[in-house]
Amino acid sequence: MECPLPDYSQVPQDVLEIPKKYRRLIIVGASPKPDRPSYIVMDYLLKQGFEVIPVNPAYEEILGVKTVKDLSEVPKDFNPDVVIIFRKPSEVLPIVEKALELKPKVIWLQEGIVNEEAKELAEKAGVKFVMNLCFKKIHALGKLS
Repeated sequence: MECPLPDYSQVPQDVLEIPKKYRRLIIVGASPKPDRPSYIVMDYLLKQGFEVIPVNPAYEEILGVKTVKDLSEVPKDFNPDVVIIFRKPSEVLPIVEKALELKPKVIWLQEGIVNEEAKELAEKAGVKFVMNLCFKKIHALGKLS
């Protein structure tokens, strides 16, 4: 399915508030490669004072932060506000199923990622679901408003 780029001039106010309100994040699909969007976003968010746990089974740490291999390894005392997902749409549903066990307030699919089935699952569980938007860009937009 083709995923059109989002229109950042029409972002709902409740979505703009998410990066202002929530500071504890998990980034699924974080990358240690500086040219990858997940690296750029994580670097920005760390510099903005967000608390971030990266999830990537192939690396011990990313940007100086210890990674976990899977959502099941997130420390029990870390209660994430937002789970940000950088994975192919076809890989999203099982990630969302695991993420819901952590009881986040928001599950966020990055720009270019859409999965309606995952959205339905999250919303049934009472979790706000955002897709096809960049958390970094929304944070920057929110600082302007």
